[in-house]
Amino acid sequence: MQKMQLTGMTLNEIKQETERFEFPGYAAREIALWIYRRGASDFEVMSNLSMKARAQLSEHFDTGLTSFTKVDISSDGTKKYLFPAQHGRFIETAYIPDKKRHTLCISSQVGCKMGCLFCMTGKQGFQGHLNSGDILNQILSLPERNLLTNLVFMGMGEPFDNTDEVLKALEIITSDYGLAFSPRKITVSTVGLIPGMKRFIRETRCQLAISLHSPFDEERSMLMPVENIYPIRKVIEEVKKYEFGKQRRISFEYIVFKGINDTERHVNQLARLLNGIKCRINLIKFHPIPGTPLEAVSPDALMEFRDKLDKKGIVTTIRASRGEDIFAACGLLSTKEMVKRKEKEVL
Repeated sequence: MQKMQLTGMTLNEIKQETERFEFPGYAAREIALWIYRRGASDFEVMSNLSMKARAQLSEHFDTGLTSFTKVDISSDGTKKYLFPAQHGRFIETAYIPDKKRHTLCISSQVGCKMGCLFCMTGKQGFQGHLNSGDILNQILSLPERNLLTNLVFMGMGEPFDNTDEVLKALEIITSDYGLAFSPRKITVSTVGLIPGMKRFIRETRCQLAISLHSPFDEERSMLMPVENIYPIRKVIEEVKKYEFGKQRRISFEYIVFKGINDTERHVNQLARLLNGIKCRINLIKFHPIPGTPLEAVSPDALMEFRDKLDKKGIVTTIRASRGEDIFAACGLLSTKEMVKRKEKEVL
């Protein structure tokens, strides 16, 4: 009989399971704390549960924690972890230390449906959703888990194409029985899937990031096919219905491509599009990937573009590039590993 995995269950779900075995009322919360707060992977260490309870847990359940299969370490301290996923696939999780800030970039899917021109994950195609346990495992099985200060859902996949599981994971991450992470330290990035985005805004207090990349419809649809279903102007209209400010931030991610979205015309249109929203724009250097005609701009051009946006009254920052020597662009490392596995299978 296949054992049920506890990692990824909410407190109520764990209660339902423990009630079947007539565990004492406090047991569910203690199990949750052992797994989520204390990082227990073995029921035997749960010393405040009876021996009988621990034996029943071992017989019928599994913590569900899975170690990474590979880690690449950059000269700047960034680490890219590779975790196994279904059907011989992999997901990537990036640990980014920076002085007192330690950020983990989390994946929400295996591959992605969105097909963005600049994204290697999209070139893999969609392979499957991660469940809440798979999402949490990226945190709980991380050697640096106790150092983490910030979480960003900006890894493989589109979080709001997997809204139920992402929201469930966020509940556990922010709950006092779970990881007790501050919502202000968690950012979820989306290409603009409006139904999932609306649920996220209503049901959590986490920060929101929207992948923008161009303020012009036709140009954005070339870069991001989702523009044909959820135009950025509709996404902005929805965002304006909610209040963002110091307590809850909204940012717009903008990868700058040479000769495509880096002109004065783009600066002016961005100012018009984002007028009335308390936000910031994060400019991102493009990491070239195979099979795309897109090119990165020079560091000087990136700073010039930032300065022009600042003059328009838009708070604009340049995200520091990290891990460039270890396949920094999302999807490159997992694609490389899949290709290696297929080559071995052929041999």
